[in-house]
Amino acid sequence: MARVTLQSIADRVGVSRMTVSNAFSRPDQLSGALRERILAVAADLGYLGPDPSARSLATGTTGTIGVLWASDLRYALADEVSARFLGAVADELGREGLALTLVPASVDGAVVPARDVAMDGAIAFSCDPELPALDWLQRRDLPLVYVDMAAPAGEVAITIDDRGGARAAAQHIVDLGHRRVALLTSGYGPEPGIATGPLTASAARHRVITERLAGWLDALTAAGIVPLVVNQPDDYSSAPAAAARMLDRPDRPTAVLCLTDVLAQSVLAAASDAGLAVPGDLAIVGFDDHPLTLRTRPTLTTVRQDVDAKGRAAARALLGLVAGRADNSVSRPRSRRLPVQLEVRGSTLGDGVG
Repeated sequence: MARVTLQSIADRVGVSRMTVSNAFSRPDQLSGALRERILAVAADLGYLGPDPSARSLATGTTGTIGVLWASDLRYALADEVSARFLGAVADELGREGLALTLVPASVDGAVVPARDVAMDGAIAFSCDPELPALDWLQRRDLPLVYVDMAAPAGEVAITIDDRGGARAAAQHIVDLGHRRVALLTSGYGPEPGIATGPLTASAARHRVITERLAGWLDALTAAGIVPLVVNQPDDYSSAPAAAARMLDRPDRPTAVLCLTDVLAQSVLAAASDAGLAVPGDLAIVGFDDHPLTLRTRPTLTTVRQDVDAKGRAAARALLGLVAGRADNSVSRPRSRRLPVQLEVRGSTLGDGVG
């Protein structure tokens, strides 16, 4: 069977080879009817489209946007909040004919994805600013958007109001009358338990941790409350045991503010095992509005962030930066901080306790 080329399609349709090429790569140059006729003939002849490598060389673009993911990629695909963010990014890129590539943070092998994978730009998601993989992306001078993390001066960041949301959560607990309050968070080292020292150096650079801690302390300090800070390493496998130990103390907290909804779910389970009623004996607040918050019993009070809006905003900002590289007249996107909302549900409803 003869190889199908642009010229053979052009001969069948009765147009030039360039017109056929435009049907695939520059559809705005053709009428809709002519493009549909060309594509129909191409499909009938079994033509799959221009070779991606050749098109990349011709246009100087790859058609791919990377997302640098510092944590385990299996978590990115299994966690519903992470999956929603990535889905929103992919949907927005797909409207422009672009693909999304997950870029792992590994730098130890012969192939370093952040250095070697072809892409037109990248989104750095909640990374340590000193992550070696991020350094590779920056050295490549790719258009970059920073999500849920600190960005270098002048760069575009898409964040949420972590501090304001945490402050609202803590104020809610204060208003219910709680005085013995625990903060269940990450960032104080590899061992679970009561935090006795400062944040680790990497955690101190982690915007989500520092902003949520600051928001909690804004409200608690103003109320004269010194919270019990409980460390939970990034590996959440030990969270149930850590929560159980926290609730087994003679001066156990009557309210727990959790860095994430996943941690809050562990506290709910530990409270049930200890025979504690929620919210009568223990009030619990999460953060993120993970879908699981409506599946727990009681439902979980949390701080809602619009993950879909965050994904769309990140993708649009990056598309703007990529377009600006090709056309200096395109205005540069601005950083955005998206609002959050306290969602009061069953895990805190009821009278406060002393």
